[in-house]
Formats: sequence, structure tokens, C-alpha cells
Amino acid sequence: MGIRVGLGMVVLLAAALSACGDEAAVAQAPVASDPVFEAENRAWRSQRNDELVAAHGWASLVGLHPIELKAHYVGSGPGSGIRLAAGPARLGMVSLQDKRLYLTPESEAALSWQDKPVTGRVELHSDRTPEPTLIGFDEGKGQLSAIERGGRFFLRVRHADAPTRLDFAGLTYWDADPSWRIRGRFIAHPAGQTLPIVDLLGFTTATPNPGAVEFERDGKPYRLEILARADGGWFIPLVDLTSGQGSYPAGRYLDVEPPQDGMLWLDFNRAHNPPSAFTMYATCPLPPAQNRLDLAIPAGEQAYRKPATQR
Repeated sequence: MGIRVGLGMVVLLAAALSACGDEAAVAQAPVASDPVFEAENRAWRSQRNDELVAAHGWASLVGLHPIELKAHYVGSGPGSGIRLAAGPARLGMVSLQDKRLYLTPESEAALSWQDKPVTGRVELHSDRTPEPTLIGFDEGKGQLSAIERGGRFFLRVRHADAPTRLDFAGLTYWDADPSWRIRGRFIAHPAGQTLPIVDLLGFTTATPNPGAVEFERDGKPYRLEILARADGGWFIPLVDLTSGQGSYPAGRYLDVEPPQDGMLWLDFNRAHNPPSAFTMYATCPLPPAQNRLDLAIPAGEQAYRKPATQR
């Protein structure tokens, strides 16, 4: 799909202005395109696609398994309490002890951690910790990790041969428009403030809420609450009037950089779908009521059109 950048790509046709007497017709010069803006958008879209379809990207998810017992056998074989969609028939045993999760591998499973063979029991640090444990299997094509939601552990499983990755249908966008790159005023919240955010599993998490941003569009004021990820990055989950009418019904995410001189940029050309648009195994946080805009934003990523094999 070609990239067209608002007024930057619009060629104004010369208009003949009729005048009285001997006045000549005047033609308007075309508005020059912005090659930097165009190049940056192409680069961002390419990187976005590459991250989604990476061997262990969001499109590679093949399972999300709750830890409900003190111990579970894990594998793709019929005797496993947690049945994997891919991988060895017997991968190992996951056990829960004193609110800590461990994996004891089967010798034939050939698991790896930090590019080294797993030969004994290893603790699975979850995504709520600074360094989550990522266990490789199937010669690196598969990856197993632990996540925490609502005070419970789940096993998240990825595999490079996931149908959602191999049959990825590609991303579509509205034409890039520099008018949707808007300067906003940052409103800092008190240190430590949180906002209750509900995720797709129905759990509510007190999520760091460093501040809000106020901006204007077509002379009208708007405000969005900013959330912080576990890795420290900032993002805004939002719903606008295109949600379900061209963009993903559950809303989109917009990454933002911390403010400079009390201001920050909102580039809605980079509003993108949450992982749940591509896989049923995501646990995405939903936009809070404060981030439901009475504004149509025909910019950024459109709703993902799944291939016929996944509908």
C-alpha cells in the first residue's frame, strides 16, 4: 500500500483566476512533500511488521495456560496436564511453591535458557519481574515463559510455526498525515499514582499512571491518561470514533516519549493494534473510560483482516 502524506503529498492544481481588464491569471505553486516525515513513517511501519512476525513476536503465540494446581506436567503428549500445541511430548513439570514458579525439565526435552542447556530445576521469573525467564524448546523455535495476572501465574507459549505467524495477512494503514502529529501539554500526576486497568482476562491491575496529556484538534480540547509499562515505557490505550468503524473495535495503543519542557508529541499515525488483534492468547489491558474520545482519528493502523484460515 502506498504512503500518502496529507497535504505534503497533495499537488495543488494551478487555478486560473479570472480578472477584469488586463490582469493575468495567477497559478498557485504546489506544496512540497516532506521526505523526512515519509521516510520515518515507512521505517516505523517496517519495524512494526518485523516485530509482529519475528520468531517469538506476538503473532507466534500458541497458548496461554493457567497454573491451577501445585504441579503440572507440560508437553504436547496426551498425558500432559498442560497440553502444548507444539513441542516435545514431555517437556517437564511446572510446580508452584510459596508463590514461586519452577520448571523441572525432562531429559529428552532439550530445553535452553540464555542459550545454555537446562539440566535441572529452574525458577520461572514472570513478566512482572525485571528479567523474565524465557525457556527455549524445539531447537529454539518454541519459547515458554511465565506471566502474572490478577495474582495468578500463567504459562505463555510461543512457536515460530504458529499459524497466526506463518499466515500473517499484513497490516493496513490510513494514509500518513502530518496533521495528526500533535503537540500536547503534559499534566504530571503525583508520584506513585495508579489507575485501575481491566485486561482481557477480566483482571483489574493498579497500573502506574505518571500523568495525562491535553491536546486540541479542530479547535476542541481533549485529554488522555498515560500509563507506564513494566519496562518503564509510556503508552496510551485509547478508543475513538473509528473503533469498530475501520480500526480495531477494542481500541488502539499509542507509544509516547516522556515530555520535554512540559510538552510531548502524539503521533496518531503510529496508533497501533494491541496484540489481541492478532492472537486469542493475549492478555491486553483495555482503554480506561477516561481515554474514550468523542473524536474520529482516521490515522494509524486499521483493523487487522485475518486470513480466511483464521476466521
